[in-house]
Amino acid sequence: MREGSLEAPTRHPIDWRNPEFYDETACNTELERIFDICHGCRRCVSLCNAFPTLFDLVDEGPTGEVDGVPKEKYGDVVDQCYLCDLCYMTKCPYVPPHPWNLDFPHTMLRAKAIKYKKGETKFRDRFLTSTDVVGKLASIPVVVHVVNAANRNGVARSAMEAVLGVKKERVLPEYDSRHFRSKMAASAGWPIRSGERTPGKVAIYATCYVNYNEPGIGHDLVRLLDHNEIPHVLAEKEACCGMPKLELGDLDAVARLKEINIPALATLARAGYAILTPVPSCTLMFKSEMPLLFPDDADVKLVSEAMFDPFEYFILRHKDGLLKTDFTKPLGKVSYHIPCHSRVQNMGRKTEEMLKLAGAEVNTVERCSGHDGTWGVKTEYYVQSMRIGRPVFKAMAQNEPDYVSSDCAIAQRHILQGMEEMGAGGRKEKQHPLTLLRIAYGME
Repeated sequence: MREGSLEAPTRHPIDWRNPEFYDETACNTELERIFDICHGCRRCVSLCNAFPTLFDLVDEGPTGEVDGVPKEKYGDVVDQCYLCDLCYMTKCPYVPPHPWNLDFPHTMLRAKAIKYKKGETKFRDRFLTSTDVVGKLASIPVVVHVVNAANRNGVARSAMEAVLGVKKERVLPEYDSRHFRSKMAASAGWPIRSGERTPGKVAIYATCYVNYNEPGIGHDLVRLLDHNEIPHVLAEKEACCGMPKLELGDLDAVARLKEINIPALATLARAGYAILTPVPSCTLMFKSEMPLLFPDDADVKLVSEAMFDPFEYFILRHKDGLLKTDFTKPLGKVSYHIPCHSRVQNMGRKTEEMLKLAGAEVNTVERCSGHDGTWGVKTEYYVQSMRIGRPVFKAMAQNEPDYVSSDCAIAQRHILQGMEEMGAGGRKEKQHPLTLLRIAYGME
């Protein structure tokens, strides 16, 4: 096999509005082509379950090659891919500009979109990816207490598993009726100090998870901005970023959500705001996926360029000499997990850098936790998600950390559950990195 490209990966726009995109025969031909290349390489075998599934199908087939795998089995591989992009961004030597032009995740996306168009997607999957709808309903006062109690009740969880296919052993996040958006007040009045690398004012895109599940993460971000005298506003209008629907293959839904989010965010970008999202998947969606889905939309490009991970922003402010470093409370030992959707943003280990700046002793774990949004809650994938996460659980338990943390709050919850099932959870405290930074500043 020829040597792979040593150049940085480049991505081509996704031609999802072209009717040929949904040609199942053409898609299967491309799947066979890339499966054959992957079978000959196998360097991504440890990344996720899609590759072991593919290689088992090949090895157990009559020919020992991809031509021995029935086309109807291709879906087994597609279902195991949760579009984290790690293979494309960190492992594969045959991505563009290499002439073999291999894009594993976007070919999986095409197959998922065809499946969705054919009406073969489960109700459970359509329901779980409707994060705005589920969040609004589940967080209604009074209703929220019933939902949270049911999520902790064995009988109710058994019924949920039977009806919805949500694994009863999976620890689910609670809902909060005190929505972040309803409590957030815009702040202003400080001198707007723009640095060489960063705008001096921030707009917050809150995300569904922060709005409906853990509003405290959003409030901690606000307090950090307040402490550093960075003026901030909340995006005037907001819907789900579209990442859950992207992972489902429902690209029309992604387009509908884009029409809600992008005009408001583009207005902020034009006004010189840095746009911060406290969930890596949402940041990635606006930074990278949206421009590939809508390459001719100038507003999408504008929002992409204005989008920052919070710690990416804070580190750039620090390099500009504009971030306060008056940390007063030691954090001790922090086991920190870098989510896949942070890793593929190509910004480096900014959260780790910030935690170390705040005085923490950081044990950084850079490996897939195995949860991925809704994938790890499903009955058919729960065991696999825990198996994939086992090396992370062990690594996070090293050196008896005081805190267990991840930029992805869902991965963080999953990791703590895995550690506890291994008997390594102990009294470990789960805290988001934004909360840890607020603690380090001495703010109660």
